[in-house]
Amino acid sequence: MKALSGWITLTLLSCSLVPAQQPSSTHTAPTITELVAARVARLTKLLTLTSAQAAAATSTFTIEETTVSAIRTNLATVKTALTTAIETNNGSGIASAATQTGTLTAQRVQAEASAEATFYLSLTATQRTIYQELLASGLHGNPPGDHGPRGGGPHK
Repeated sequence: MKALSGWITLTLLSCSLVPAQQPSSTHTAPTITELVAARVARLTKLLTLTSAQAAAATSTFTIEETTVSAIRTNLATVKTALTTAIETNNGSGIASAATQTGTLTAQRVQAEASAEATFYLSLTATQRTIYQELLASGLHGNPPGDHGPRGGGPHK
């Protein structure tokens, strides 16, 4: 009986933890402003940016994030079209979606690289050296887990 009582207690305690383990449905993705602010804060800490450099970086990276966000939306639409084309064996639809994907990807890379170039030119020689070391080690100013083309600025 004691063993049964202990088992019931353990089961009840386990069940009481289940709701706490479920993901929150109120989580929202960070805004462009929040993403840029976090990125500039990291870069400021890593490179000791001046307030003028941080303001310029904020402007540059806000333009970049806004552009890239729109491109991501368009890529999602094209991915849906590609899936439909594959499922219906529509060769011209596949070709069209592939072309659009290539164009949008090129636009994203251009927006990211242009922002990196603008930011890089705003750095002092010492900051550039540190930034190049950060880029080489993979510790650029992008959010953790972001391994995209961004941050792939100038390398020696």
